[in-house]
Amino acid sequence: MTKQTFSVNPRRGFLKALAGGGGIGLAALGGCRRLAESPAGEGQRRLRVAFSNAGLQTTWCKLGYDTAMLWARLLDLDLVWIDGALNPQEQRNKVEMAAGDDWDFCCFQALQSDILVEPVRQLKRKGIPVISVDTLLTDKERLREVGVWVQIAANHQQMAESSTRYLMDKIGGRGKVIHIGGASAHSGARDREKGFLSVIAGYPGVEVVGGGVRWCDWKPEKARDTFDSLISQAREPIAGAFFHNDDMALACVPGLAGTIHQKMVVTAVDGQKEGLTGIREGKLAATTVNPTCMLHSWALIIGQFIVRNRETIEDVPLEIPCPCPLVSKETGNLEAMFWLSDPRHCMV
Repeated sequence: MTKQTFSVNPRRGFLKALAGGGGIGLAALGGCRRLAESPAGEGQRRLRVAFSNAGLQTTWCKLGYDTAMLWARLLDLDLVWIDGALNPQEQRNKVEMAAGDDWDFCCFQALQSDILVEPVRQLKRKGIPVISVDTLLTDKERLREVGVWVQIAANHQQMAESSTRYLMDKIGGRGKVIHIGGASAHSGARDREKGFLSVIAGYPGVEVVGGGVRWCDWKPEKARDTFDSLISQAREPIAGAFFHNDDMALACVPGLAGTIHQKMVVTAVDGQKEGLTGIREGKLAATTVNPTCMLHSWALIIGQFIVRNRETIEDVPLEIPCPCPLVSKETGNLEAMFWLSDPRHCMV
């Protein structure tokens, strides 16, 4: 079993440089998937890894899953997948069961902050490194105390600021806008709300329809119902809308056809195939990339370095940030992002 104190070989510098820029007890776990066994590389022990993200019902998480499976093969990892199913308590129950098993390291994207704290503490007591992906598993100052070795994430506030600035530019900084949020208990969604508010604070001519964010729990159907209700009550055109992810935005755009709002400017966050296609087809004006492929692959790459290099927790940076570029027809990076996020490549 992996312990938290190891001697370190010279390759440990990789992590600090980066910061600058199925088994026993799992057969009964519904929603878990195991990568097929393959021969271990010569001279290298095959590592056993548990990975969970918020839920394969979202395209962002599904691409993260595809990425993890691809990179697990490349890195010679035996990967067990635990589907969060967009249900915080269900994710907690599954991760608690997994915590009773033996792993070389674990990677978790918590659907709700603090929901996975106790099973992660259990893994810490067993000396198993835990990598937190995308959302904060708990408050930043408590991560190491709970058992998280490193937080890998893009800046959610910056994502929202980029998409909202673009929106403000396109509507001339005036008019009514709609703000559709993810889940209020999700640290990334709260930061996206902060980013949106920080930008519109500079535009006194902008009014948020309904008085503020409408939380829709990342569910396209809930977002669509909420959005349709808001636009049906409006007696004058609504200038724009910002969504916390592309899935919710794309579910709502068809409802604009034939209404007084059909010229509404819509921006969002995620920047994977569906959102990029939405930009190409004119459904979305812009999206900011939350690099799911990068986050999921880096979690595995970093985890295997920790174990195979015998690194200590003191040698690993607490936070490793990932870039989150804006994509629109004008930014010049649309085709590059299509290629990088392709499931055959799983790079961004």
